Amino acid sequence: MSVKELLKSHGTPPREVYFDLENSPFVPKEVVEEMLPYFNKYGYGNPAITHKPGWEAYGVLLEAKEFIAKTICAESPEEIVFTHSGTEANNLAVLGIALKNRKRKGKIVVSAIEHLSVTFAAEYSSKLFGHEVAVVPVDEDGFIDPEIFEAYMSKDVFLVSIQTVNHEIGTIQNIKELVKIAKDYNPDVVFHTDAAEAYARLRFSVKDLGVDLVTLSSSKIHGPRGAGALYVRRGIELEPVIRGQISVEKLWPGAENIPAIVGFKKAAELAFDNFEENVKKMKNLRDMLMEGILDRVPDVLVNGPRGNLRAPDNVNVSFLYVEGEALTIELSLRGIYVSSASACTSRMLEPSHVLLAIGRKYEEAHGSILFKISRYHSEEDINYALENIVEAVKRLREISPIKGVKNE
Repeated sequence: MSVKELLKSHGTPPREVYFDLENSPFVPKEVVEEMLPYFNKYGYGNPAITHKPGWEAYGVLLEAKEFIAKTICAESPEEIVFTHSGTEANNLAVLGIALKNRKRKGKIVVSAIEHLSVTFAAEYSSKLFGHEVAVVPVDEDGFIDPEIFEAYMSKDVFLVSIQTVNHEIGTIQNIKELVKIAKDYNPDVVFHTDAAEAYARLRFSVKDLGVDLVTLSSSKIHGPRGAGALYVRRGIELEPVIRGQISVEKLWPGAENIPAIVGFKKAAELAFDNFEENVKKMKNLRDMLMEGILDRVPDVLVNGPRGNLRAPDNVNVSFLYVEGEALTIELSLRGIYVSSASACTSRMLEPSHVLLAIGRKYEEAHGSILFKISRYHSEEDINYALENIVEAVKRLREISPIKGVKNE
């Protein structure tokens, strides 16, 4: 069956609710409209070239750096380095520091639930330079025990990379405390945090946290794909991971994607406008969905913490006795679009490494569904989703070869 035939077979559901924001958030019209002029007259110039179109593009680039730097309390716009994604920013952080330390034996410390763009980069550093990669375990809600973390510290640790918010289960890590532990043990250690899932959902200051490197992503805040950023604290030295022509971004060469950077800035402006109201709305809808599932669907497990220690936009639930991929398809037929297991591994049908790390069994991890809430959702969306989740799970359990639940 072709893709067109598959889509046609779906029909037109009475309502569509898009929860797959972890995989690919939609871009609102305000962001698209802001970007449009920069595909031609105002944005085709290369900001590294000294002519009028180049100067115009360079001005746009600086304005975006200034705004993003302000939102995280960076000292200077020069501390913002644009990449083309959060994955690229994570690779620049990990491999950039690893390259700087390639001639020494040393250790990189990560958690067991990091984004794969951090984990794989650390493993690649081990393969290239022989660096040891130490993986800190987490508890059943995804938190790092400070005492256990401290046990992983030593004088040969040159890089620590711990997420601010986990991308699958929404755990909000106490980064400030972990930075203090690491720096008290070794003041020269570089501390990187992947804050792509925290940016514009939690207020944070890089000065207050004490971090050296911070990853941000446009697509995680309803900006376009094609733009990411790495905050590099002044004085931190890392080497470029890729090589190319001279550009504004010395650490990430190549012509900057001006339209995407414009969209990144606009998306950030929208997210930080009425910030508290936006976050409150997301939390209310998050709790409405989570509590509705727990009340109406038997045999489910919430993955990650509850309440204020969970990201305001994250709902991750394992539906027992149901295969997550089958539930994704069933919900899609009903106009509800979600992520099964990990958005980064779902097509490989492998259980999420995050869920395994918090102690979920393989079958529990395979039955997990990730819903991401945004300020663009409504209570009507949540009610429609709940109604169809109940029906979809019941239907799949009735025909499932996996037994153990009584359908009422």
